[in-house]
Amino acid sequence: MIVALGVTGCIAAYKAVEVLRGLQKRGASVRVVMTRHATEFVGPLTFQSISGFPVIAEMFAPTDDPEIKHIQVAQSIDLLLVAPATANTLAKFANGIADDFLSTLYISTTAPVLVAPAMNVEMWAHPATRENVRRLRERGVQFIDPEEGYLACRTVGPGRLAEPHEIVGRACEIIGLTAAANSNDVVALTQDLRGERVLITAGPTQEAIDPVRFLSNRSSGKMGFAVAEAALARGAAVTLIAGPVSIASPKGARTISVRSAAEMYEAVKVNLDDATMVVMAAAVADYRPASVHQQKIKKNGSALVLDLEPTDDILAAVARESGSRVVIGFAAETENVIENARKKLKRKGADLIVANDVSASDSGFDVDHNRIALVSSEGVVELPLLSKQEAAASIIDAAMKIRSARPLSVA
Repeated sequence: MIVALGVTGCIAAYKAVEVLRGLQKRGASVRVVMTRHATEFVGPLTFQSISGFPVIAEMFAPTDDPEIKHIQVAQSIDLLLVAPATANTLAKFANGIADDFLSTLYISTTAPVLVAPAMNVEMWAHPATRENVRRLRERGVQFIDPEEGYLACRTVGPGRLAEPHEIVGRACEIIGLTAAANSNDVVALTQDLRGERVLITAGPTQEAIDPVRFLSNRSSGKMGFAVAEAALARGAAVTLIAGPVSIASPKGARTISVRSAAEMYEAVKVNLDDATMVVMAAAVADYRPASVHQQKIKKNGSALVLDLEPTDDILAAVARESGSRVVIGFAAETENVIENARKKLKRKGADLIVANDVSASDSGFDVDHNRIALVSSEGVVELPLLSKQEAAASIIDAAMKIRSARPLSVA
C-alpha cells in the first residue's frame, strides 16, 4: 500500500516524522510531499532518509522522469494523508486552488483523503475554517480533528495535532492495514489470500560447465522473495523454490533450494498439485551445456566452444497443467518490452506476464526497484518505477483479480 504524506507549514510538522515511522511499521510505503513553508520547520532530508524516497517539495523541480509527476503520484497512491494540515491548506483544498504540488495532488487523485488539522485556537474556530471543513467533509474528505491542549502560541484549547499513533491507526483503517496489539510490530495487510497456496520460483539457475564453472545470470532473487513476503503477509501458504541466492528466506515460507534449471523443474512438478497460484519469478537459464566436463577445463590458449541445448520450459509446462490455478510468468526484457511480453503470454499460455524492463541501471536485476508492466488478455497496465515490495503488491493484486473470476477448486 502506498501513502502520500503531505506535510504543511506548521510547528507540528516535526510530528509527521513519527507518522511516517508508524505507517512504515505497519507495512505501508510512504511518499512525502512538503509545502515550501513546511521545509522551514523540518528539512526534507529527514523525511527522505526515513522514507527511502525523494521528497517532493517543488511543483516544477527538474527531473529525468518524463512522467507528469503529480499525475503519476495521484494515480499510484492508496491514500493521501495530510498531517499536519494548516488552515491555509484546508482553504486551498475547499476552494480548488492548486498552486503547489500538494494542492494539485489533492485535486488530481481519486484515492481517499485524510487530513489532520493543526493550528491556533482562533484559526480553528474561525467561520471561514469551519466552512472549509464542512465543505471538505461533504466531498468525502475524512478528518482527525485537533486535540485540546497547550499550543505553541501559548494558548490553551483545540488546535493541537492529534497524536501520531491515532493518525496512523486511522490511516491504516482506511487502506486495509490492521493496527498491531504491540505498536512496534509490523502487521499484515488484509488477509485476502487466506486459503491460497502459492508456489513461487525465484533467483537464477546455474548450469554447470565443469566442476568449477557454470552459466548463470544476474538475478538476485529479490523480486521473487518480495512476492513471497507479500503473499505471506496477506494470509497465503507459500512454497518458495529458490535458485542460488545470498538473501535470507522470508519467515514463514517453506523454502526449497535448487541449483540448476532441471532441479527447479523437478521441484515445481513435485509441488504443483498442491498449489492454487503459481508465480514464476525465477530467471531460469534458457540453455545449458549439452555435456558437463567431469574435470576442470584447462586454459590452453585456444578458443573454447560450448555446445548448448535448451532447458525445459517450466512456465509452459505449468500453464498446460493449470486447471483453475492462476499462473503468472515473468519476462525480463531489454527492448520491445510490451511486444515481447504479449508474445510470451500467448506462447506460454499463462494468465499474466510481468514484463520487467531490465535495461536501465535503476531497475531490474540485483537492485531494489523494478519498472514493470502487467500484461494479460485484458490488456496492459504499465506501472512507474516501484520498490520491489510495491511491485510485488501490485502483482498479488493482479493475481487476485484473476482469482476472483474463477473458482478455487484445486485439491
